[in-house]
Amino acid sequence: MAPMRAIHALKKFWQRLGPGFITGSSDDDPSGVATYAASGAAFGFGLLWMSWVTIPLMIAVQEMSARVGLVTGRGLIASVKNKIPVPLVHLSVLLLFFANSINIGADIGAMADAITMLDGRLRFGAVAIALTICCALLQVFVRYKFYVRYLKWLTLSLLSYIAVSFYIELPVREILFETFLPAITFNRDTMLMITAILGTTISPYLLFWQASEEVEEEVALGRQTVAQRRGVTKHEMADMRFDVSFGMIFSNVVMFFIIMTTAATLFGSGVVINTAADAARALQPLAGEYAGVLFALGIIGVGLLAVPILAGSASYAVCELFGWKSGLYRGWRSAPEFYAVIAIGTLLGLCVNFFGVSPMKALLWTAVLNGCVAPFTIMLLLIAGNDKKIMGIQVNSAISNIGGVLACVLLVGSILLYALL
Repeated sequence: MAPMRAIHALKKFWQRLGPGFITGSSDDDPSGVATYAASGAAFGFGLLWMSWVTIPLMIAVQEMSARVGLVTGRGLIASVKNKIPVPLVHLSVLLLFFANSINIGADIGAMADAITMLDGRLRFGAVAIALTICCALLQVFVRYKFYVRYLKWLTLSLLSYIAVSFYIELPVREILFETFLPAITFNRDTMLMITAILGTTISPYLLFWQASEEVEEEVALGRQTVAQRRGVTKHEMADMRFDVSFGMIFSNVVMFFIIMTTAATLFGSGVVINTAADAARALQPLAGEYAGVLFALGIIGVGLLAVPILAGSASYAVCELFGWKSGLYRGWRSAPEFYAVIAIGTLLGLCVNFFGVSPMKALLWTAVLNGCVAPFTIMLLLIAGNDKKIMGIQVNSAISNIGGVLACVLLVGSILLYALL
């Protein structure tokens, strides 16, 4: 009976996980993996402390985003576009679309690189094109209620990064010291990496996706109109907070293991990480063949998770801005603009891989761009979350506001320090 109860409890726990868990997991996309791997290779255990510092900030902003979607029954841009200057809304959406397209390109390139690493007979260009077509077709032709199951199971690919740590010897005492009592060096290289890590963890696309997916979940429950979706029960709010909190914690635990693993094996070796697949290759001779293969499989799995979310979040924002129909629950015939924006963003991302741009430079500067866009997005959340006309009695708590403001301060501060040093 005990095993059956454990299975039942695990199944119930899995069912409670939804948009927050998927969003948090997609945060560890191939570009994020490459950023964390580059951090470990270049700075050793020195930036492990960021894996726990960003947890409360991520929970605060993602909870705000989810609450806007639940309470209003609409996405973020649809909820706030009449509350702030039109140029600011257009600028935020334009920057989001631009950053997401480059991020998609980095992720497609990393997946293609990982696949060719596993099978040297395949060509990078052909694999990249095939992956792009696969991701686009899944979003266009697979209905949300089936699609979300696919996304949810892909989150488990992130466990491969935790599994890699069992193949190497780790200096536990040094890891604990650097995690909780770090000695931070303020120079341009360190501030650039801190900005990149912040930009790839507190990413604007996650905030847009989170609000819109809460709406998708309500539509899946039969609440077809905005009026039917407006408002939230205490039970729904509690489930959302659990889902978001677990998703953000899971995301940062994976970040911790990636930095720790690459620091233990690659720091001081002279290995330069240009893509996430470079980290997988470098791990093989140092940590064993299976460690490298696990790392590569994780890149492929989480890339398939992240690319549709990157494309979808930008499309939600663009369609809400112009008043077009949007939603994965709609067929492509009833929301052609929504799926056209997804296709355009995905194709632009593919093209990035054929312009000879250094993958790591594209990745780092996309993360920095995300770091620049994120404060604007968090400002939108703070405006929406504190407006009683939008949120009613479900306005932001003091803790949410403090978390949102601190996230903005940390993002802007890291960018300014990098510029001034």
